[in-house]
Amino acid sequence: MPGGRLTQQDRQQIALGLADGLAYAEIARRLDRPTSTVTREVMRNGGPAGYRADLAHRATERRAHRRRQAAPRSGAEAAPQAYGRDAEAVREYEEMFTTLMMAQGLPKMMSRVLTCLYTTDEGSLTAAELVQRLQVSPASISKAVAFLETQGLISRERDERRRERYFVDDDVWYQSMVASARQSALLADAARDGVGILGPGTPAAIRLENIARFVDFVTESITRAAEQAREVLHTKPRTPSGDAAEPSADR
Repeated sequence: MPGGRLTQQDRQQIALGLADGLAYAEIARRLDRPTSTVTREVMRNGGPAGYRADLAHRATERRAHRRRQAAPRSGAEAAPQAYGRDAEAVREYEEMFTTLMMAQGLPKMMSRVLTCLYTTDEGSLTAAELVQRLQVSPASISKAVAFLETQGLISRERDERRRERYFVDDDVWYQSMVASARQSALLADAARDGVGILGPGTPAAIRLENIARFVDFVTESITRAAEQAREVLHTKPRTPSGDAAEPSADR
């Protein structure tokens, strides 16, 4: 990563950029950093509306201190990452992805479990593996997977050893987009109902009609795009160039 870890001055520049309404990509360009670095930094420290440079810097120092304290207690080195991945970069990415899930309204533990499944090469884990990876109680995992299953976000099957494995449903993103489009369509219908009540041609009715037309256009575009791109979610993975298929280090 250009320039190493973010400094307090970098974080102040990020805060100023957010205050000026700059996109993450523009802030990253000014700092000569990857856009993902700025996105991760903001999302793990309050989001665009709540980001504070000084608080973010102190929070980062506290996390680093906790990691240094936890290392001797673990009694063993962390398992090596598959495909030569940077373990620290993977951990930080998982934190950022979890924060994004939470910003969408998903509870924290459910977000952590879902992130864990999405960032696992196999796309599936047992309850015991989730407990080990997330360092939480079996009861926490049980509650989380039960919730995610009722929401249609994961599924479960028994493997050859009769253990229950939890899988992420690759089609969930399509279903989510379509469901969101349906909800938007209801908004358009409600806006049109208001046109008749408020009187066609009146300023309020014209405003509502314009909202309905806008929402209709966006909804139809999203639904059409989701249908056209659905097969992308089921694209088969390819082995990274130059490597034979390497088993994950998760197990």
